[in-house]
Amino acid sequence: MAKISLLRPLAVAAAGVVLLATGAAHAVAADQGTTTAPAPDTAAVLAALQATTAAGAPGAFAVIRDHGADETTRSLATGKADLDGTPMNSSWRFRVGSNSKMFAAVLVMQLAEQGRIDLDQPLRDYLPAGTLPDTWTMTGRQVMEHRAGIYDHTNDLLEQAGEETTSAFEARIRTNVYEPRDLVAMSVKHGQQYTPGSRYSYSNTDFVLMGLAVEHLTGRPYADVLRDRIIEPLGLRKTSFVVPDQEIQGAHVTGYLTNDDRTKPLLDSTEQTGSWVWTAGAVISDAADLDRFLTALVAGSSGGLVSDDSLKQMTAALPTPTAKIGYGLGLRRISLSCGDVYGHGGIVQGFQTQSFAGLDGHRSVVVFANASNNGAVTQGLMNALEPAFCGKKPAVAPRTAFAPSAFAEDDALPVVEDTRI
Repeated sequence: MAKISLLRPLAVAAAGVVLLATGAAHAVAADQGTTTAPAPDTAAVLAALQATTAAGAPGAFAVIRDHGADETTRSLATGKADLDGTPMNSSWRFRVGSNSKMFAAVLVMQLAEQGRIDLDQPLRDYLPAGTLPDTWTMTGRQVMEHRAGIYDHTNDLLEQAGEETTSAFEARIRTNVYEPRDLVAMSVKHGQQYTPGSRYSYSNTDFVLMGLAVEHLTGRPYADVLRDRIIEPLGLRKTSFVVPDQEIQGAHVTGYLTNDDRTKPLLDSTEQTGSWVWTAGAVISDAADLDRFLTALVAGSSGGLVSDDSLKQMTAALPTPTAKIGYGLGLRRISLSCGDVYGHGGIVQGFQTQSFAGLDGHRSVVVFANASNNGAVTQGLMNALEPAFCGKKPAVAPRTAFAPSAFAEDDALPVVEDTRI
C-alpha cells in the first residue's frame, strides 16, 4: 500500500511511495478557470510504474500536477535512481530526449509571429546556404509535422548491421561531437524519402533543421536563444542545453542503456555529448520545469510563450499510423478516454519521459524511467497516462451475446518509440 504525505517530492522507497503537495497556483493556470479534472487513479499509476521497473528499468516516477485555485502535486515513484541503490527522486534532473522538440517548436513559432519565418514557404530559404538541396521544397510546417520526407540521420548512427546497441553508443554517440550541418548531410545523402506532405514519418533530422533555422534567423547560438526566450522568462532553474558537455550538473538520475543482449548488464549512459541529436533531443530538465513549460505553453497568449493563434497551429495535430496518436507542430496529441492531451515523449540513451498536459491547463503529467532501448519500459510509462489524467475506470458489466458492455472499448495506449529517441 502506498503511503501519502503532505510533502514536496523527495527521495522515495523502492517499493513506491505517493507524495502529495499543495501550494499556490501558477498565475497562468489560475487564469484558466476552475474546471475540475477527474481525480487521478494513483494506484493504477503506481502499478504501471512498478510494471516499468519489472520490465528492466532501475526506477520510475510520475508527477501529476493540478493547477488552479487549489494546486496539488502528486508524486509517485518506485525503484532506484542508480544501481548503487539510491531511491528514485522525482525532483532530480534528467535528459528529456525528444521533449526537446517542444522547446525548438516554441522558438520557431515565436520567430514566425515576428515575421522572420513563413512556415508555408520552403524551409531551405531560412537556412544557411547549401544546407538543403535547391530542389527540396518542403516547408517549415511540413518539417515540424514530420511530413517532409527527410530521412532520419540517427538511423545511420544507431542501427548498423552486426553491432549491438551498446557498441554503437560507445563508438559513435557517447563522446563524438557532430556539427548540426553534418547531421543534416547524413540525411540528405539518402535523398528525399517521399513527396512532402503526403505522409507522416518521424525524423529527428527535422528538428535539427529547425534548430539551424533558429540560429540562422537570430544570428545567435541555439543555447543562448533558448535561455533568453524560454528558460529565463519562465524561471526554469533546472533546464539547460549544454551540448557538447557530457555531464549533467547538480542532483540527477543516472540513465542506463539496455543491452540488446539482455543477459549483459545495463550500461551507465548518463554522460554523453548530446550532439548526435542536438536540438531534437539534448535538453536537460526536471519534472517541475517540464510542468511549468507545458502549463505556460497550453495557456497560449496568457502564458507568455506563444500566441493563441500559434498554439492553435501547434495543436492542429494530423493522424499518424499509430492509433490514438496525432502530431502537430512539435507537439504530439494523445487521445485518452477523458479527452486529448498534448506534449511529447522522449527516449534518449538511458532515459525515457512522457510529458503531457490538457489544453485547459489544469493538469500536467510527467512520467519517467531511467532505462532505454526497452519497449516494455516504454509501454509501462504509456500505461500510466490514462489513469493519471482520467482516473478510475467505471465498473465493466459482464458482456453477453445480447448486451455488450458499454465500456468494452480498449483504452490501452500503443508504444511510441520516436525512432529510439
